[in-house]
Order: sequence, then structure tokens, then C-alpha cells
Amino acid sequence: MPDQGKTPVPTALSEGNRLTLNMPPAPAFGQRSIAEVLTSAAASLGLEGFSNSLGLPSASRVCVVLADGLGRSLLKQKTAHTPFLRSVMQAGQGDIPVWLDSTFPSTTASALASFGTGLSPGQHGMVGYDVLDPDQDKVVNMLGNWDAAVDPLAWQPFPTVFERAAAAVDVTTISLPQFSTSPMTQAALRGGRFISATTPHARTAAAAEAMAAAGPSLMYFYVSELDKAGHRYGCQSEHWEYQLEELDATVKRLNTSLPAGTTVLLTADHGMLDVPEQQRIDYAAEPALIEGVRHTAGEPRMVHLYLEDGVDASGRERLLDAWRARFGERIWAFTRDDAVAAGLFGPLRPAVGPRIGDVMIAAKDELALYDTRRVRPAAMEVVGQHGSLTKAEREVPLLCFTAQGRTARRG
Repeated sequence: MPDQGKTPVPTALSEGNRLTLNMPPAPAFGQRSIAEVLTSAAASLGLEGFSNSLGLPSASRVCVVLADGLGRSLLKQKTAHTPFLRSVMQAGQGDIPVWLDSTFPSTTASALASFGTGLSPGQHGMVGYDVLDPDQDKVVNMLGNWDAAVDPLAWQPFPTVFERAAAAVDVTTISLPQFSTSPMTQAALRGGRFISATTPHARTAAAAEAMAAAGPSLMYFYVSELDKAGHRYGCQSEHWEYQLEELDATVKRLNTSLPAGTTVLLTADHGMLDVPEQQRIDYAAEPALIEGVRHTAGEPRMVHLYLEDGVDASGRERLLDAWRARFGERIWAFTRDDAVAAGLFGPLRPAVGPRIGDVMIAAKDELALYDTRRVRPAAMEVVGQHGSLTKAEREVPLLCFTAQGRTARRG
């Protein structure tokens, strides 16, 4: 499989171009990103072939809790709702980083694929919520509406961390039943055994039972409720704060129910911010913004635009100029080549390049961009959003502590 430390990185943007585009730095792939969580956890268990980039302590059991949608800035804002997590943060964790970069785009499909494989999106190929499948000349979804003609194992062909680790330790996923055989799981999180549980309390009980019965083990514990509440009600809503309190209670229960000495990690795939209704804009209603565009894809905060055959460099520049004229400093507008040169996707596998938009539009402020020819009207009702390069979306926490729980059974 690819070694990101040795794969050549595309030529960086010139300083002049970087200043013109005013783009944030690329995610710290290979150093301090979501792609290093499971690989570091596996290394901390003493497994060969993995690098402990995050400096995790040696352990015989590791439980990684991934809270979908928990941005670092949100966690810092709302510590009044997280007494247990606040105590973990106050205790400190030595040289282990307290935050990580999500992927670009900062979306679940890309970030969970990096989490599950230890690779950047430019390698695993899941470069957005929905993207172009060049073989079909069709936009396909990478999450809940996976295209039947796309083979998950062909789209993302590299072994997962779970597959690699399962030969040496017990590997368990604790998650919702609908994800047990989903294409997303097959593509990026396959390997080990899958234990379904619906409620957070049931998942906690299942995790404790599974880990107590095992020897050396690596566990992935997925929490979806924050992301759902954020999309529907907003991450500044009471509903979101309630789910944050539930997450705090869940991690506290893991602390007391997992075998004593288990390393517990809490992280997330991306953050989130709220977009007011008046800032959810149908860009397809403005002809200059889709001139020469064959397909649109991506996220409302990170749009992929795929150009018609025959559109030359001048046509591409006209499109970029139109977007910049319309939104000014509210967006970053750049090309696929710009993104690759800046390292936003990490090292790029040749097959992945055509999946990325020729032109890309990333939101800087509270803005969401829709093509209503392609998305359902209900999509524009989503309050909490993510996908872009802002700190609120791309910075996620990493909390590490040792479970005080019960003594593991021998056997």
C-alpha cells in the first residue's frame, strides 16, 4: 500500500499564487490528521507496519470514539455541557496533540475513509460527498446513496487499518445496524467484527462486553447523533447541546465500564457551522456561474464543477472570474491543479484526479451553495454545514485518557 511519507508531493503553489488565492495550508497528512488516529492506535498496540505519529502511550487495548460533527471550536465553546470531557482536557495529555486536521473536503465520506485507511483522499479516492465517476460520466454519492454500479472495493482498493490489524489483535466496530454492510463500511472501514447497537447506552454496554472478553484489542466506537442534530437544528441549538451532553455521558460510561488501563481516544471526522437560511444560495439560477459546466457535485460549502469537453483555459478563467465577482472574499475559487499543488488532497493517485472538479469553490463565511437542478429542495433546509477549509470545519479534537474501569476477565 502507499507510504505517504515517500510518495512524491505535487509541486507546491508559488508564493504569489498562494497569496492571490489566500488559501489555508493543507491538512497535516502523515503528521497530525484524522488519518493518523487508527494507525497510531495500532502502533501503540505494538503492531508492526504502523507508525505512532501521534505519540500515543503503549497499550494492550485501545477504544477510539469518533463523534461525527464534533469540531474543536464547538467543544471549546460548550465545555459547560461536558463536565467529564472538560476534566479530561484539564488533566492534560503530555505531548499528544489536542487537535487534528480533518481532510479536505471536511466531510464524512472523505474523513472516515482517511480514518479507516490511514491515507489521504488523494490516495483512497473518496474526495467528496458526491463526485464524478469518470467511467460512467455520472455524479455518484460516497455516503448513504452509493451508486449500484460503483464497486466499493474497486473505488477504494487499499486495505484498511482494521483488515491489517485483525490478524494480530481483536478488532471490533460498535456502530448503528444500518452501517454493518453499507458500501461506505465496505470501502473504508471493513475488517474485524461488527457489533450493532442502536442507542448510545446500548453501544456502551456492547463495547464493554466485547472488550472485556477479548485480549489485545482495537475498537472503533461511532457516535452519529451530534452530526444529525447539527444538520437539522444547527450546532448552536439546544438539540445539539443535548446530544453533546449525551456524548459526554457516553464517554464517562466507557471510562468506568471498559477494562481498566484501556486507552480511550475521542476524536471527530469534521466540525460544523450554522448557515442562515438567507445565505443558502441556488447558484444554478445564475447562468454565469454554470457557464461551460457539465456536472456539479461536492458539498454546499465545497463545490466541484466539472467542465464540458472543449472548454479551454480561457473558459475556465471566465468561470473563476464569475464566481469571484459574485461572491468576492466570501469564497476561495481555485482549480483542480491549484488544489493538488497545494497538497489539499495529499499525494494524488492518477485514477483519483478525474474524480475532482476542474474548478472548486470553497466557502469562507456562513454560506452554502446549491444546484437545485440536482439536489432535493429539502437539502436547502439543512442548518449545520461543513466541507470547507475554515477552522470550524477542519479542526477536530483529540482527547486521550486511560479508562479507570473494571479489571478485564482472563481467558
